[in-house]
Amino acid sequence: METVLFDLDGTLTDSGEGIIKSADIALKHFNIHATQEQLKVFVGPPLIETFKMFGIQESSLDEAVKLFRKRYLTVGKFENHPYQGIENVLRTLKEKNYNLFVATSKPEKIAIEILDHYELSPYFTKICGATMDEKRSSKDDVISYLKTHVDTDKMLMIGDTIYDVLGANVHSIPTIGVSWGYGNPKEMKKAGAITIVHTPEELLDEIISFK
Repeated sequence: METVLFDLDGTLTDSGEGIIKSADIALKHFNIHATQEQLKVFVGPPLIETFKMFGIQESSLDEAVKLFRKRYLTVGKFENHPYQGIENVLRTLKEKNYNLFVATSKPEKIAIEILDHYELSPYFTKICGATMDEKRSSKDDVISYLKTHVDTDKMLMIGDTIYDVLGANVHSIPTIGVSWGYGNPKEMKKAGAITIVHTPEELLDEIISFK
């Protein structure tokens, strides 16, 4: 059985609105102002690493994450929607007996709530994510954890940022990058993505033809 790992934010669902608004509130608390375009970098990577990019000091990182989550956990997580055509990709792969997993840097509990809300959870064998205490946060960490639930080394990663590619690289897992998310396709290709696709239909074809 072929095993495919999917990132969540920017790959399966467009979660930008809720994440960006929550990040903006947290940063403004520290008198840091950023444009909507600049805030897009919050979609995908671990929160702590992204807050560091905006100059949040080590001593204030926990507070920044708490401020973010205060809004995100109540409102922001559902300012979100699956990309058109994604469910057909998942349905078709499931019908073809692919083993599907989610590998996200989003806290696992929240990822499950979102995928349950949009009725996508049944397509996945397991939804794997970060822990709320940040002990498991990077894509590398999540994939390491996920591999304890998989009985094969033959996997394929699907993601929209360089973090997906780099995390998969640690485990020698090839990555197909998607261009409809929040990452930079050129960066993904440079980091080692085997190809970049531009529509869910193209993604389905690439997964099925991958050897």
